[in-house]
Amino acid sequence: FAHIFFVKQEYTADSFKMIKYFIIFLIVAMFISLFRGAFFLIKDGGSSKRTVHSLGVRVSIAIVLFITLVYGFVTGQIGPGV
Repeated sequence: FAHIFFVKQEYTADSFKMIKYFIIFLIVAMFISLFRGAFFLIKDGGSSKRTVHSLGVRVSIAIVLFITLVYGFVTGQIGPGV
């Protein structure tokens, strides 16, 4: 299945680190968006669109994170024992 979408490549230690740093970056961005949304909800009382916008950003980040994780598992850059 993976050979249909991805060409087998040789990965260096730097590429392994890069995808892990990118995953950590996405998780931190999700937490920042979560706390921004909570702040806007408390400050505005839910009467503005800023909370909804923050939710949209968080969902978009989650989708990118999911795609990144699937890519990492399929290509073997992340997984058990790696």
